[in-house]
Amino acid sequence: MFDVFREPHEGGTWICRRDDRLRLPYDAIIARAADGVPYLVPELVLLFKAKAARPKDQADFDGVLPLLSRARRDVLSGWLELVHPGHPWLAELAG
Repeated sequence: MFDVFREPHEGGTWICRRDDRLRLPYDAIIARAADGVPYLVPELVLLFKAKAARPKDQADFDGVLPLLSRARRDVLSGWLELVHPGHPWLAELAG
């Protein structure tokens, strides 16, 4: 099974459907595994998961957080502040 969500975009720029102030070039949001398979950067996946914060989303956040660099944590914090102000993950990202 393959699940695809097409987000709003302008040319090579992705636009967040939850807040159109968040715009990034596709090159900044898509990384590639060593074998070339593309994937969405983890901080953006977590931003999507933050909306509902179901138990499985919290588990994903808890599992990924220790693997995120300080820079990626800061980026996610900024996005959460913009799209989901006051989100409970912000406190954990600050630590």
